[in-house]
This record gives sequence, C-alpha cells and structure tokens, in this order.
Amino acid sequence: MKFPSQDGDAGLASLTTESANPVAAGLDARSALEIARIMNSEDRKVPEAVGRALPAIARSIDVIAESLKRNGRLIYVGAGTSGRIAALDASECPPTFGIDPERVQYLMAGGVKALGRAAEYNEDSRPAGRKDMAGRGPGRRDVVVGVAASGRTPYTIAAVEYARRRGAMTIAVVCNGNSELGRTAEIEIVAEVGPEVVSGSTRLKAGTAQKLILNMLTTGAMSRLGYVYGNLMVNVSMRNQKLNARAAMVLERAAGADSKTARETLAQAGQSVPVALVMLKTGATRAKAESRLKQAKGNVRQAIEMK
Repeated sequence: MKFPSQDGDAGLASLTTESANPVAAGLDARSALEIARIMNSEDRKVPEAVGRALPAIARSIDVIAESLKRNGRLIYVGAGTSGRIAALDASECPPTFGIDPERVQYLMAGGVKALGRAAEYNEDSRPAGRKDMAGRGPGRRDVVVGVAASGRTPYTIAAVEYARRRGAMTIAVVCNGNSELGRTAEIEIVAEVGPEVVSGSTRLKAGTAQKLILNMLTTGAMSRLGYVYGNLMVNVSMRNQKLNARAAMVLERAAGADSKTARETLAQAGQSVPVALVMLKTGATRAKAESRLKQAKGNVRQAIEMK
C-alpha cells in the first residue's frame, strides 16, 4: 500500500539526514574496527547538536510540566524509528516516575504492531494521523509532541495539526531545519546531526538525538513536578526484587535511615516510597504523610517542606 509523497524525491534528497556522508565512504569494505571508529566519531556530534537546542528543550519541559500539573496528558506521535523511540520513552515513565500510563501516551503509525515489525507505509497517510489523534481527544490541557527526523512525515504532521486545532500545545522534535512539522508545531526542537553513516538510516545519529531529547523532556518535567527527590526515583514501582531493594536504598540515601528502618517504614507506608520518605523526614504518621502528598499533588519535596 502506497501513498503519494508530499514533495517528491527532490524534497527528500535535500534533507541533511538523507545526504551522503563522505567520512563513511566505502563502509562495506572497512574492517570492523574502522566501522566502529567511524560510527563512534560521528556519534560524538550528537550531544553537540542537542546542546544547540537546549533553550527550546527547556521551554518544552516547562510546558509539559505545567500540562501534567493541570491533569493534562503528554501524547507522543511518530512513525518508524521516531515512533518507536517515542513509544519507549512513554512506556518508561510509569515505572520510573509512578505516573499513570494514561498521562503519558504515544501514537504510532500502523499501531502497536508496527513497534516490532516495519509498517512504514502507514507514515504517508495524513487521514490516518488525523483519525488516530482524534481518537485520543486532545484538548487545551494536553501537550502533543510530534517526533520525525525528517520533519516531513505526513502521518505525524496531520496528527499534530489536528491536536493544535483542538487547543493542545504542540511540540516538534526534528533533525532537519525549516521543516513542515517544525512550522506546524508551536515549539520546534531541532537537532541537526548531519548525514548518517549509512545514508538515510535515521535510526543512527538522528535516533540517538531524539532519544536524548525525549529523555530530557520527561525527566525534566517529572523533576519539576517533584516526582523525583534530589536525583532519586522516589516514585519507583516495587514490582520485583531489584526494585524492592532500590526502594529501600532510596530511603536510606534520602532520609539517612539504616536498612532495617527503611524497610520497616516502607511496610508501614503500604510499600509507598513517597509516603515512607515523608514519614521519615517529618515524623508524620502514614495518614498525615498521605495527606501532605495529596495537598502537594505528589510533589515529594513540597510535601516534606509543607508547614
């Protein structure tokens, strides 16, 4: 199944992510060590490209934090590699920050099945992008982040357009400047990483840049909301032995408690790390600690410092 291109082969050829990289010429004839050295050298350019986008990233962090604070949602949308990276970041937020999965979502061109099997033809469908986004009912409290290395993916552009018309705040994460997706969104984050080692394979530098940016967006927003304490995962979900041990370790570090006290307080707190931490730091009962957290809307530091 094919859909018409929005600007033809000429438009694709003009993208820096599609250009030939002279450093990687004759890659197939290089030794394994040479290939690794070339890729490592090119990958070093990614943090610099992301660094140039930090002002837009910071603005986006504040926008996302404010949206989540107002009980809004963060909705990622993408196709191919970009969609898979967005899905990964969204999926990691609940276990890392204890946030409801409904609050951080993703839309993938081709649906969930496209996460594990290539279905890139879906990315050319604007109607599918609009339909899928309409199904999420975006509104004024939500933030929609379109992720596309090229900045020209019809599915993603249409989804972002729809969300913006419905009042959602929109952000574009792209790796080419002056893109249609960038013009469609209210905030544009551009990480121009240059040509890939394998021409057009944006799972490489562009994908790495997108991963770094999405890491910053969610980690930054969750930190602003107080879903971490210091740099500790106080909202970690205790679902296996490793996470149980991590929860106790968080309390030991954050509250200066010994292992026995940390585990006993966790039990008293119903295995809730935030509740246990508030109890340890303030001497409050479980009920009082829960009340403080509710008043602080889950912000652990505010709950501890509350008068």
